Amino acid sequence: MITVYGEGRGFRVVWLLEEMGLAYRLRPVDLMAGVENDPEFLAINPAGFIPAIRDGDVTMVESIAIMEYLMARYGPTPLAPNPHDANFHTYQQFLHLGEAGLAASIYFVVGARNFAPESERKNWSADQALGVFESRLSLVTRQLARTPFLAGDTFTAADISVTYALELAQTSGGVTLGEVERSYMERTRAREGYELAMNACPSRKAWLAKAGVS
Repeated sequence: MITVYGEGRGFRVVWLLEEMGLAYRLRPVDLMAGVENDPEFLAINPAGFIPAIRDGDVTMVESIAIMEYLMARYGPTPLAPNPHDANFHTYQQFLHLGEAGLAASIYFVVGARNFAPESERKNWSADQALGVFESRLSLVTRQLARTPFLAGDTFTAADISVTYALELAQTSGGVTLGEVERSYMERTRAREGYELAMNACPSRKAWLAKAGVS
């Protein structure tokens, strides 16, 4: 059975697994308690960040790489368009933009705004990271003005990737999303796979509830 270590970005992996109907086990990882106190997890990922998976003899880290592995290993799946599909390049772009352009940049904004000393919460680097996020978000907004999902008319793993990043920005990054993005998230979050993943991730569900997202 596939074991997923940690929620956070691990929610992307859990959501994907629910959409694909694959069996898995979620093993919590408490970053706030310190991964140095979790030797079992450090044996899986000595770098100490989440998510990670174990699938038989395979161990992996990085949420987007894990998603691509699972879809290739256990597919085919409509969550990953065929490379010859007319929308494949758009799918690839937004699958990776969800992390490299959106979540990775807003992560530093979240850290500064919520955990830094008060005098450092409006620092130059956090403002720069927010600018990076906003510029990449404009690509999402433009695409969603054309199609209901990021790779066209069909929900794909790119939507899992980007929805996670938009939720993080909205709940913890101080970002106010526009109507286009909010309507999009209503569509993605209405999926059964999302609901099942939320129920499987109690820490994330509690965090979103505290942030006023039900």
